[in-house]
Amino acid sequence: KMKEKVLEELKTVFRPEFLNRIDATVVFHTLSKEHIRKIVELQIKDVEEQLLLKGVTMEVTTEAKDWLGEKGYDQLFGARPLRRVIQDEIEDRLSDALLEERFTAGDRVLIDVQNGEVVLTKASEAAAV
Repeated sequence: KMKEKVLEELKTVFRPEFLNRIDATVVFHTLSKEHIRKIVELQIKDVEEQLLLKGVTMEVTTEAKDWLGEKGYDQLFGARPLRRVIQDEIEDRLSDALLEERFTAGDRVLIDVQNGEVVLTKASEAAAV
């Protein structure tokens, strides 16, 4: 029913010549928090796999996943901005830390959020705090 309503609305806005050029119309529904969490986890898994090539493992806290989901979700664009947020907040910081040798093969990185900021620490340092 939703698709029919959308098509009817499109007919009121666009000319038939334009609509005939469109191959398909896809109707997206609003993502739930669970959907966003799954998307965050899939994106993080890609980062984890890249990090494993360097011999480093990582753990992302639930709070960090929720924060990434909130920051990376947009009502209009859905989860599209999430990729950029993960790149800016995690991948870029991890790259810098690896170049500075803050993390080396055998280390486990803990990714958390403190005071609204992503924080990367060695798991052994985080346990000592």
